[in-house]
Amino acid sequence: MRLLVADVNPSTGELLELDRRMTIVRLGQDVDRTGRLAPEALERTFAACREYADVIRELGAPKVRFVATSASRDAENRDEFVRGVVDILGVEPEVITGGREAELSFTGATKELKGRADLARPYLVVDIGGGSTEFVVGDEHVQAARSVDIGCVRMTERHLLRDGKVSDPPTEEQVAAMRADIEAALDLAEETVPLREARTLVGLAGSVTTVSAIAQDLPEYDSEAIHHSRIPLDRVREITSGLLRSTHAERAAIPSMHPGRVDVIGAGALILLAIMERIGAEEVVVSEHDILDGIAWSVS
Repeated sequence: MRLLVADVNPSTGELLELDRRMTIVRLGQDVDRTGRLAPEALERTFAACREYADVIRELGAPKVRFVATSASRDAENRDEFVRGVVDILGVEPEVITGGREAELSFTGATKELKGRADLARPYLVVDIGGGSTEFVVGDEHVQAARSVDIGCVRMTERHLLRDGKVSDPPTEEQVAAMRADIEAALDLAEETVPLREARTLVGLAGSVTTVSAIAQDLPEYDSEAIHHSRIPLDRVREITSGLLRSTHAERAAIPSMHPGRVDVIGAGALILLAIMERIGAEEVVVSEHDILDGIAWSVS
């Protein structure tokens, strides 16, 4: 769950960031299996809402928009989630479609790339989330978009769990089954989005930014170093292979690794690698600006 508080100036095209933060709440925990939001996942989410409400009050934001995505779209008990958010933040979460999610991500990721001669268009913006991945192809505007149900949490829970625990490390059979599932989802995405027509791949969200941090051997997570970094395919392949062969302890020891991402980063990296190999991308441009920035522009 993530928060952006910003001053947005539509006339100049400037977005001044006042506060940006993330709390891993794993709202999508077990949704793929049960179809419901788990009580403990809801409590983690509401705790983050209370923290964010304090920040919003302190900074005096006059407009608040709360967008909810994949996990809350899928859950039978999403009304419980909505009630909790309204009680804490005073606004109802807008459960948006995958297509709208993709459009907001595209706007946030590409607004500051336009005009750069070193990045050819059209762009393919890929937002690898916990429960779903959004694919958007566009130039000045979105040309095609699709959300498919592959994400780092969903793939981990579907393929890498044994007796309720993540395999340490996964077996070759588990990784192969996960890769096959990802490839099937890419086939689905390609039915409506011309993935291979893109000339620049832009990658968003925690799995991609973590791969960038590992690729740069950062001593800690550094948003400035990660934003607009460019990671070659061979390096992504090397990192993905290493993550899928490593134990929980080895992944947790990576200096830039967020504790909440330790068990799901292998699946997230594999999704990124599969996308790059599918479209023949030589590199991925990593963006720290994404759906949050698109949401901020939408209320300006």
